[in-house]
Amino acid sequence: MKKLTGVLTALITPFHRGEVDYASLKKLLRFQLDAGIQGFVVNGTTAESPCLSAEERQKIFGLVKGEVAGQIPVIMGTGTNSTEESIARTQEAAALGATAALVVVPYYNKPPQKGLFLHFKKISESAELPVVLYNVPSRTVARLEIETILSLAKEKNIIGIKEATGDIHFASKIKAGVSPEFSLLSGDDASFGHFINAGGDGIISVGSHILPKEFVALQSRGPGADINFENCLETINNLYLEANPIPVKMALFLMGQIASPEMRLPLVEMSEQLIPKLKNSLHESGLM
Repeated sequence: MKKLTGVLTALITPFHRGEVDYASLKKLLRFQLDAGIQGFVVNGTTAESPCLSAEERQKIFGLVKGEVAGQIPVIMGTGTNSTEESIARTQEAAALGATAALVVVPYYNKPPQKGLFLHFKKISESAELPVVLYNVPSRTVARLEIETILSLAKEKNIIGIKEATGDIHFASKIKAGVSPEFSLLSGDDASFGHFINAGGDGIISVGSHILPKEFVALQSRGPGADINFENCLETINNLYLEANPIPVKMALFLMGQIASPEMRLPLVEMSEQLIPKLKNSLHESGLM
């Protein structure tokens, strides 16, 4: 497959009165596609994936795939903290026609590096579907160390990594140790400019929900460009005032892109006292 590059949005799942709001999802997809977004991730952390049923994630994926119509990649989040369950979900993603599977580091059970290596290796061998590693220790506690990443990058079906530590030095070490065909994608919005300068290939982003044109413009300037992302940083940082995706859903609601900022338990809507700060940054950025 073609190397994954550019700005990919890690899609939220809009809800309304307890159900998936497919009308809002279609509206959001059109907003994203019109802005030049270069790919989507379905059923990732930002989608509240632990709270989606198998039927919901399949229907959501089908809707996104239909709207994209083969123009850009659609990746499916398939990682869990069970190797066998992750294999089953990766095989499901392959059957649905996903471009690739995004597989997060197993959370809660804190495997050692050998266990992580074997986990990802077994998943990558389980289906004819490319695998993108997802390193996000702020969520999972366990993390992929550089030696494990470089070993996994040699596996035939592992094609890239979403590196979400925000550590540019660490990203540079990955870049130096992998082949040019291996996709190095950021998972940290605020450091994206520095990530591109360090040779990154793109980003799987939360902030691109509300700033799609800005993220695409930053990506297009390429490594070595004089990156000035300062005007967006306050707005981006305010998307993390509470656990993702609570603030980005509120931002999209305030912008009129989705009908409700509703979450599924155990997540709840944004705290009332934090909404004015988010709203003010949206106003200052010209987003509402």
